[in-house]
Amino acid sequence: MSIVDRTLSATLPLVPRAVVRRFSARYIAGESQEQALAVVAALNRDGAMATLDVLGEDLKDRQEAEATRLVYERILDAIAAQQLQANVSVKLTALGLKVDPALALEHMTRLCAHAKAHGSFVRIDMEDSSCTEATLALYDRLRQDADNVGVVIQAYLRRSVDDVDRLVERRANVRLCKGIYIESRKIAYRDRDIVRRNFAFLLERLLKGGCYVGIATHDEILTWEGMRLIRELRLAPDRYEFQMLLGVDEALRRILIAGGHRLRVYVPFGERWYEYSLRRLKENPQMAGYVLKNLLHPAGA
Repeated sequence: MSIVDRTLSATLPLVPRAVVRRFSARYIAGESQEQALAVVAALNRDGAMATLDVLGEDLKDRQEAEATRLVYERILDAIAAQQLQANVSVKLTALGLKVDPALALEHMTRLCAHAKAHGSFVRIDMEDSSCTEATLALYDRLRQDADNVGVVIQAYLRRSVDDVDRLVERRANVRLCKGIYIESRKIAYRDRDIVRRNFAFLLERLLKGGCYVGIATHDEILTWEGMRLIRELRLAPDRYEFQMLLGVDEALRRILIAGGHRLRVYVPFGERWYEYSLRRLKENPQMAGYVLKNLLHPAGA
C-alpha cells in the first residue's frame, strides 16, 4: 500500500458525489428496497443466498432508530412474500445502541420476533471496538429468548479468542471476518499474516465447538483454510456457509457455489450510500487510489 494511495484516500471528501456513486454502484444494491430485492432475486437465480443491510449507523435519534427497525420489518415481509433466500444484517447503532442499550435491545427483540414469524434470521453486525462488548452483551441477552439471531467476530481483534470461547458455549451462529475498522495496535493485530492465522485459528475453534459459521472472506488463502477444515471435520453443507460482499470477487463466488458450498452475499442498500462508500474507500486506500486515478485518467481517454 503506497503513500500515494493513502494521500488519495485522505482527499476523498473532495471527490464529486457522482464519481463516488459510479464507483459504489457495483457494491451497493441501490437506494430503495425494491432495487435491493431485485439484486437478491438475481443472486438467488445464480445459486447464492443473501443478507440485506440497510445503510446507516451511529443514529442518535430515537425516532430514527424506530424507523430503521420498521424498514427491516418491511424487508422481512417482502423476503417472505417473494420467497427469497435471504435474511437481514443489522448494526446496533442504527437501532439506538449509543442512545441507550435498552432501546437497541427493545428494537432487536421485536425484530427477532418479527423474523421468527417468517421463519427468518437476524444477524447482528459488529462495529468498531467501542461497541464490541455492548454488542456481545446484547446478543447474550437476546439468546435467552431467541434462537434466530447471530453475531459477528472480527479476527483482527486481540480479544476475539476469549469472545469465541464465550460463543462456543452458546453454540452461537457466528459470522467470522477479518475486521475492517481502523483500530490501535493495542487492541488489534495489524500484520496481515497474523490476522490470517488468527482467522484460521478462530474458525477451527468455532467449527469444532459446534457453531454454525459464516466464513466471511474474499481471501483465497482463508477460503482454502475453510475448505481444509470442512474436509477434515467432515462437515455437512448445513453446518457452515461462505459469505462475500456484493460485487467482490464474483469468480470465487461462482467457484464456491459450483463446489457445492452454501454462499451468502452481503447486500447493502439505502439512502446513506455516500457515507458508506467513503468509509469503505478510506478503509481500503488501494481501492481509493484506483478510483481517483480512473477519475484523472478515465479508460479510453
